[in-house]
This record gives sequence, structure tokens and C-alpha cells, in this order.
Amino acid sequence: MSSSTVITNIAALVTNNPSLGDHSPLGLVRDAAVVVEGDRVVWTGESSKAPATDNRVDADGRAVLPGFVDSHSHLLFAGDRTEEFNARMSGRPYSAGGIRTTVAATRAASDAELEAGLTRYLAEALRQGTTTFETKSGYGLTTADESRALRVAARHTDEVTFLGAHIVAPELADDPAAYVDLVTGEMLDACAPHARWIDVFCEKGAFDGDQARAILTAGKARGLHPRIHANQLSYGPGVRLAVELDAASADHCTHLTDADVDALANSRTVATLLPGAEFSTRAQWPDARRLIDAGATVALSTDCNPGSSFTSSVPFCIALAVRDMGMTPDEAVWSATAGGAAALRREDVGRLVPGAYADLTLLDAPSHVHLAYRPGVPLVAGVWRRGVRKV
Repeated sequence: MSSSTVITNIAALVTNNPSLGDHSPLGLVRDAAVVVEGDRVVWTGESSKAPATDNRVDADGRAVLPGFVDSHSHLLFAGDRTEEFNARMSGRPYSAGGIRTTVAATRAASDAELEAGLTRYLAEALRQGTTTFETKSGYGLTTADESRALRVAARHTDEVTFLGAHIVAPELADDPAAYVDLVTGEMLDACAPHARWIDVFCEKGAFDGDQARAILTAGKARGLHPRIHANQLSYGPGVRLAVELDAASADHCTHLTDADVDALANSRTVATLLPGAEFSTRAQWPDARRLIDAGATVALSTDCNPGSSFTSSVPFCIALAVRDMGMTPDEAVWSATAGGAAALRREDVGRLVPGAYADLTLLDAPSHVHLAYRPGVPLVAGVWRRGVRKV
């Protein structure tokens, strides 16, 4: 039998269980404790009521929250796009075409180089409190390159997404229909065994609504569940397509009609907002307040990628969401934990309740509010993943 550990003397514990503590969505418990046994949480509550355990960790009056769930990232790539970013900050607008630069570098990289980059960014994210992450292919755009990216990713996470439909491969730029046939045929056959999800960039310059529907429907037929890059750069059919296909998430959601908002609010599809992209492209911020007030479920994620959001920091995204997207600190923390879990259709992460994985982040602060209150400050003082302290 595995040993048990209590983390006690927690000033403020975010459980995301509204039946606990202050009965808010965060289920905030003051003067709290968490008991971990093996890789699971077995008890949460007030410190004075904690059961006896084999080991004890003193949080010393600091805050503890669930490990962040980063439900949208693009970590299988080579090279960077420093020059593009520098030019864009000097006045050139972002468009989907910049992806081709990363495609060329990624195709030229070895498996070992891709995996070294992935593990580097994962370690970087872990130090900032991320314990669960999703990542996508999408920078290979050939059957061989997409499938190898997914094989590498699957060694590090269960949340692997096939994004062969990121853009049309450069060699088929004049024949997008042929590329859609490739993605829904040979490429899907090679990639489906290594992925849980299928994604498509539904946007001008990438794939239109009909193409996106064909790709996601083919993926569903092969057992992959849809998610979609939707309504990032312009109004379009992506959000409504996501709801139609019961996609786990519609990601970006910057340009929304009232009908789009209503569709999200009346569905299981999570609106995943990615403020790092707006920060890095000087684009319009998504209106989180509008979505939350309508009753939609909102997740926050980094969109870590070399072109439009080269950050692995969920705390940074929380601060942006509070400052520029109309979210309260409580809402932003919920969206970066329980919201991310909902976007992955998971109940075993993003919460600190009995039966959930023991994924915890200890802050060098007395409250989770400091994540937005002290932007840019390295507040993560400890991270446990699956019951093991990693940081």
C-alpha cells in the first residue's frame, strides 16, 4: 500500500468543488489541507479535520490550486519565428501563411530534435504549474511527418491531437481538394492510432466550413473526437460547426455573433480562449465576459506555438484574461484548471477532490488572486504531478 501525505497549513485551497468551502465555483477552503495517497487525492477540507497520514508537508500559509490544464498547444515543431514576430511588431499583420516557415523547419528536423524541443517546453510549463497538457501535430503536413509527430507526442501525453488540417501543404497549395482527400484518407489512416482528437483550422487562408466538416467527420468515423480552431481571425462557420459535431472545444472564439454565443451556451462545447495569441499578434481580445454571462463554459490555454503565441505560461494567460478579457481572477483560475479539464472532457484533473489525480500547484502567495495581481512574477513554489513532487 502506498504511503499517504498531507499538505497542510494551506491559507486558501482551490478545489473546484462548489460543495466545499465558500460554495463558489472554486470551492475555496480556508486554512485547508489535502491528503494524497499514491497518485490520487483522497481527502480535502479544513486542516483541523485532516486524517492522520504517513507524511506531512507544511504549505506555510500559502495557496494551493489544481495543476493547470493546458488544453491547446502546438509543441511539435522545430525552429522559431523570431524574425516574423519582430516584423509583425513593426506593423505587419499576422496571417495563417506564416505556418509554412515552421513546416519547412519541422520537416527537416529529426525525431530526436522534435522530442528534445517537446520535453524542453513541457519542463518549462511544469515549472509554471501545468500538469496536464494537450498538444497537436500540424507542422509536418505529410503523412510521414504528421504521424511521427503524433508518435513522439504520445510518449508524453494522452491528449494528442491530429492537426493535419492546419493549413494546406505547400506542395498542394493550388489543389486544396487533393489535400483534404489526403488528410481524410491516407494521412488519417496513419495518424488515428496515435491520437485521441482531430482538429482543423477553420479560417480564411486555411479551411472553409465544408472542408472542415469533411475532415472532422472523417476523424469521428475513425474514433477521433473533434476540436476546432474557430473564429480567430474573422467571423465564420467554425463555432457552429463545433456545436453541430459536439466538438469538445471551439478554440480562439474571438469573432462571435449572438448566434455563435447562444450555440456555445446551449451545448457541451467549451469555448477555449487563448489570450497569448492576441497579445502576440496585437489582435482583438476575445470577450470572455460575454461568453460567461451567456452561460458558456470557458477554458483558458496558452496556444503555445512558435508563430502566434510563444508562451508556455498559464499564469501569464490568467493575468491577460483578467486585465483584457473581462474575467474575474476567480473565473480565470477556474477556466485554467476545471475549464481546461472540461475542454478535454476529463473529470480526473483540474479539481482537487477525492479520486482526482494528485496534481497540485503551490503558490508563493496567500491567494490564487496573486496570479493576476502580480503578473510576470514567478509565483509557483511547488508542483506535484500524479502525487510526486516535481518542482
